[in-house]
Amino acid sequence: MALTTIVHECDLCVVGGGLAGMCAAIAAARGGSRVVIMQDRPVFGGNASSEIRMWVCGSDGGDNRETGIIEEIQLESLYANPDKNYAIWDGILYGKIREEENITPLLNCSCMDAKTEERNGEKIITEITGWQTTTQKFHTVRARLFADCSGDSILAPLTGAEFRVGREAREEFGEKTSQETADSQTMGMSCLLQCRKTSKATKFIPPVWAKKMTPEVIALRRPNMNNTGENFWYLELGGNRDSIGDTEDVREELVSLAYGMFDWIKNSGEVPDADYWSLDFLGFLPGKRESRRMVGDYIMCQGDVLAGGRFPDTVAFGGWPLDDHHPDGFYHRGNPNVWGSTPAPYGIPYRCLYSKNIGNLFFAGRNISMTHAAMSSARVMATCATLGEAVGTAANIAREFDTSPRGVYLEHIGLLQQRLMENGCFLPRVKRTIPSFVREAELISPDGGTMENLRNGIDRTNRIWGAVDQGVTIPLGSAAGYRFRKPVRIENVHLALDSDLARATLPGDDCERRHTMRANVWWDDPGKSPTMTMPATLVKSYRIEGITENGKTVVLAKESCNRLQCVNVRCDRTLAQLTFIPLALWGAGDAAHVFSFDAR
Repeated sequence: MALTTIVHECDLCVVGGGLAGMCAAIAAARGGSRVVIMQDRPVFGGNASSEIRMWVCGSDGGDNRETGIIEEIQLESLYANPDKNYAIWDGILYGKIREEENITPLLNCSCMDAKTEERNGEKIITEITGWQTTTQKFHTVRARLFADCSGDSILAPLTGAEFRVGREAREEFGEKTSQETADSQTMGMSCLLQCRKTSKATKFIPPVWAKKMTPEVIALRRPNMNNTGENFWYLELGGNRDSIGDTEDVREELVSLAYGMFDWIKNSGEVPDADYWSLDFLGFLPGKRESRRMVGDYIMCQGDVLAGGRFPDTVAFGGWPLDDHHPDGFYHRGNPNVWGSTPAPYGIPYRCLYSKNIGNLFFAGRNISMTHAAMSSARVMATCATLGEAVGTAANIAREFDTSPRGVYLEHIGLLQQRLMENGCFLPRVKRTIPSFVREAELISPDGGTMENLRNGIDRTNRIWGAVDQGVTIPLGSAAGYRFRKPVRIENVHLALDSDLARATLPGDDCERRHTMRANVWWDDPGKSPTMTMPATLVKSYRIEGITENGKTVVLAKESCNRLQCVNVRCDRTLAQLTFIPLALWGAGDAAHVFSFDAR
């Protein structure tokens, strides 16, 4: 009996269900595209999922936190997962996909084949096929557009898309690296530990195949169990081998290394309170940092990062340091990584997100078109998530205007930028366009203060715009907004709130406040493993009201448990006046800090 093949038809097929792929799928689905997302694991989240447990790092540092869909996800976790439980985190990620009626998820389904053809002088993908291990069925997806968010760029070898592997020679892009000649070496992969400190003494008997940590070996990477930032990222191997083809051999070594590290923690006699540490998790699925990188119309290099990424087609931003890990990983006798500062936030161009030689192929994540040196900064997951949202938004524009990914760049890049910002994404040095009927309206101020920043097109305070606060303060229960010169038809109301991007109002130390999930857990010490809260500055409840051309007051939106930094309310009404009334915050206070309130 032949195995069953199920055929799916859609507008966009996303391969890979990490944060980049998730955000691409969600953005496209919310914009009206029919989406299929193929993920080879039983959970979404990729390196951030419970299977691997790497932190969601990003541009880092106060007002540079990424917004858009990734901020929506992280705020939802603060609300629904205050104790940072990975089982709940997986459910939040799963729910974000399930809640979108335009998305068909294919879990446990590994992309294994693709078909291409020539159309109008260029090569395009017509369909891909995946093998679903749980059902023993093939899934063939036919789509107009495809997005490779798989990390390893599986569609490159399957379609002939141009790609690179390894480190470039210093002089090819004029980069400040130690590489005089190009090679195929990469950063390695890690299998992480998560430990829990309890009030009960426990023993640990290591498996016979666990790596024995000699004093010479442990001296290279000695763990600090009292540091909340200790997540064992340096248990890293494989950069000096084939980062795809040798993964299983590397995984075997990494698991042995991880068990050996915990054996040393428990049984060496050199770790204080070792008896009370237990092994809560050990990852058998390696988290990868680098493999294939696609080639687009532009290859972003280290010099672009250091110059601040001043591109006319900026659609995302980075800011993580130039964090290049040595290919020898754990066994490298020098520093495990080279750490160089970046002028955060730096822009990332759209031309790095679509294929140079495959006409309908996008990509997002650590596999975008950039050099190894640039990738050492842009590879982190919050940055990758914003790249995914840019791809999903671009796919909607390509569908609407019947064009290609390159066509979006040539004809619609301004529209792409405006839509991204309308949905909460911050783009360095780019402002949202405010319609003239809003700019010319009379401002309604509850206390006589200036409300001009509500319509300046800037949705956060950021160093890009100087040290000046870009928001306004509105007393709770008071209305702020606009009286229009004449009644106007409004389609959408946009609201940008203060979600405390620096996370200064959250409990715990800096590591706890910045990261959605945690590494080690101190079971008996709430001060070190605190229960999270929503950001105190975020508006919890509000009303948005309008006055019609007939003088009738209408409630356009009413929210009592808001968990969004960016709110868009579909309106489709003719109004003479529009007001926002904050009613309560998640924290204490008698006034709301709001960045934008406008309409189109």
